[in-house]
Amino acid sequence: MDSQSAPLVSVITLNYNQAQVTKEFLDSFRAVSYPNYEILVCDMASKEDISSVINVAEYPRTRLLKNEENLGFAGGNNWGIAHAKGDYIFIVNNDTEVTPDLLNKLLQPFEEHPDIGVTCPKIRYWDQPTMIQYAGFNPMNHITGRTSTVGERQLDEGQFDTPGPTHGAHGCAMMVKREVIEKVGMFPRKFFLYYEEWDWSARILKAGYKIWYTPNALIYHKESMTVGKSNPMKIYYHTRNRILYMRRNTNYFQLAAFSVFFIFFTVPKSILQFVFKKQFLQLRYFIKGAVWNLYSSSYSPVR
Repeated sequence: MDSQSAPLVSVITLNYNQAQVTKEFLDSFRAVSYPNYEILVCDMASKEDISSVINVAEYPRTRLLKNEENLGFAGGNNWGIAHAKGDYIFIVNNDTEVTPDLLNKLLQPFEEHPDIGVTCPKIRYWDQPTMIQYAGFNPMNHITGRTSTVGERQLDEGQFDTPGPTHGAHGCAMMVKREVIEKVGMFPRKFFLYYEEWDWSARILKAGYKIWYTPNALIYHKESMTVGKSNPMKIYYHTRNRILYMRRNTNYFQLAAFSVFFIFFTVPKSILQFVFKKQFLQLRYFIKGAVWNLYSSSYSPVR
């Protein structure tokens, strides 16, 4: 396949005060074999000057776009999509390193199954390169508002090498057909960070498209480099958006069951855990995330 016959893939990655990490991501792309792609590095109002670390001239097909505001994961990727020229959009975290045939493998299912709207690679941990992070998603539990990742923290011995539909796309790495974006819209901006890919996945599936797990496509993820695992901001958005997702994507009875579970199990358990660990700032942000839903409409414009 040459560059003239190959569809254009727009690779969109966000940068926020991680210029060196983004540079390592771009360096990994030097070995990519696919002949027709562009990379859009979307800087979200970083305090550091990304241009002092990354010389775009050294990276062919790469554009650096700087926004004066941090739009979050949802808004930042929407902004990147608006600048993209590709027939396919590859949304990928900057804290990843790609493999040479990644784009080729992610594109292949689209040619074989016209109802596929999104393809996702197998994701392994960068610091434990034989261990799986993602081999598809299990269904969202409409009582707990949580899901689980297929194969997470299992040694990759080929047990998850069968391609097929999965219940959700992983925000770390997903390739989306432009037709899907034109029909379904982009990420819901209201989520800002976390659960936005689940809300988007729900809309994509409702529109009749499949989300396809593609195990022969492989990427490595330096997990939790952008936001620490116990970061108050992560706790706030996880809590806030977990409730918001359920408000937007469940029926009355499912939402009622979730509300009972959250109020009588999640809230007491979380309070006890944060108090026991003396994480009082994290407790405050947990409460703040939950209370936010009392004053905000579940509606959010997609674009």
